[in-house]
Amino acid sequence: MASKLLVVDVHTHLYLPRYASLLRERTTLPKIITRTRDDGRKDERLVILKDEPSGGRPIGPSYVERDEKLTFMKKHGIDISIVSTANPWLDFLQPKEAHQLSLQLNDDLEEYCSTGPTVTGTSMKQLYGFGLLPIVSGISTESLLEAVRQISASSHLKGLIMGTRGVGKGLDDEALDPIWAAISEAGLAVFLHPHYGISKESWGAKNNGHVLPLALGFPMETTIATTRLILSGVFDRFPSLRLLLAHSGGALPQLSSRLASCIDHDPIVASRLKHDARFYLGKLYLDAVCYGPEELGFVSDVIARSNRYETGSKNVASGGRSSGSGRMLFGTDHPFFPPLSSSERWKSVVENLDAIENVQGWTEADKNGVKGGNAISLFNL
Repeated sequence: MASKLLVVDVHTHLYLPRYASLLRERTTLPKIITRTRDDGRKDERLVILKDEPSGGRPIGPSYVERDEKLTFMKKHGIDISIVSTANPWLDFLQPKEAHQLSLQLNDDLEEYCSTGPTVTGTSMKQLYGFGLLPIVSGISTESLLEAVRQISASSHLKGLIMGTRGVGKGLDDEALDPIWAAISEAGLAVFLHPHYGISKESWGAKNNGHVLPLALGFPMETTIATTRLILSGVFDRFPSLRLLLAHSGGALPQLSSRLASCIDHDPIVASRLKHDARFYLGKLYLDAVCYGPEELGFVSDVIARSNRYETGSKNVASGGRSSGSGRMLFGTDHPFFPPLSSSERWKSVVENLDAIENVQGWTEADKNGVKGGNAISLFNL
């Protein structure tokens, strides 16, 4: 019972020192640059996308140092964090360098977690991690499988984080089937996270800063990538694959019935899948990073109804909003979107916890599950 009262953050990022050093050495994107402010002080900025507003994102110790992560957790009552390297991961490297660096960074992350503190009164660590695959164009299958084996053998790495481009053709590329098979067999979770967004021409000429690419572009990238996975039959071929979607699955829950209707009317894909498309949303895990109780409740409903859409199912009613909560997990997106004052609590924590607390139809057990119990079960902590 006590474990269900722990708060677990599944969407929290870092740049390990080895990775940050690489970004500082680079002269092309992505890179970390140093600039002089108007007051003469110097600060570092992370530039990962072309034409990034404001000359990149200001970064500091919270992006790299473990003590800063632990201080943030203590301040906000977070007991355990499943940390992951933030985008752009290794996408910008050549295969040989990406392969070598993935193995080094996975070892670094295992040490980062294993040498950290333990949750008081338990045998659990405060820090666990999602490792990296060198999933770049031109990489060999064996290189990817070696990284999967390394992550699986690492006691404190509970899965891996992955972008949406795969090895160049997207995550629906059949060349990834051996990787999905290995990940499934190892019982690892895949945290699917966006990076590239969608074409900047979609946003028009007016300067709206980061708002449109981050608020809409990132979730739509996740929506498209996951839909392509569903259409490819990956979840039919690998039914035990555990996929965790960032930002509550983007727009996929809202569009899932439209997706199912379009599939039914398209002869190219209508006979490709074993089940109605809405069934597969119940196979996914989603972080609870959408900042509002109404949105969380809706996503929970969509997950809960998925059992109605399994081929041959005699279910006519959904499992209820409560049952949908079992596949949702709290996250903060730390260290992005910091407060304006060092004394403030982070809105990404306060708003997401408040949203969980105020979902109509969730029991206290459901809420405790989303806050931490579901993650403890999923990652076998």
